Amino acid sequence: MPIDPRGVSEIFNLNRLATSLLVSVVVIGAVACTPDVGSASNASQNAQPPVTPSAVARSRLDLSGRQRVGVASFYAKMFVGREMADGAKMDPHGDNAASRTLPLGTTARVTNIDTGRSAVVTIEDRGPYVKGRIMDLSPTTAHEIGITQQSGIATVRVAPIAVPLPDGSIKRGVAAQDAKP
Repeated sequence: MPIDPRGVSEIFNLNRLATSLLVSVVVIGAVACTPDVGSASNASQNAQPPVTPSAVARSRLDLSGRQRVGVASFYAKMFVGREMADGAKMDPHGDNAASRTLPLGTTARVTNIDTGRSAVVTIEDRGPYVKGRIMDLSPTTAHEIGITQQSGIATVRVAPIAVPLPDGSIKRGVAAQDAKP
């Protein structure tokens, strides 16, 4: 039986059309099924947020009033007089401190674990932005509890006295009973 050349070309044209449609469906399906890089589920599984000032906005504030232990440092000289997160100027002789997680306006007792010396501070700024540190202190406060220019850092216990809450009320922290009126 002879093969009609027109029939063969029609079969090839149909095969090309079917192949094109099949490839299009597969490509569109693959693109539609690809997870969005910025999706919440993907972001929470793959990456930790960088420690930057913009990460503070995403940080969850700690309203618990519980104490924490970590490394504290003091503000560098270049920050003297600069505006802090609460709008006040950084006073190197004040009781101001920076925390990434305590709400602005929190008062806390900061104790140097090595020296046993402590001071009461007010959280007026955000930071520190160095991994592993939980607090920046004014230079005078740092010196008062035994952090020297040579050491630069110390392990401290931070015990909140009063924690401002979003509704305007104040929560008593773990160190509230020890605070002087």
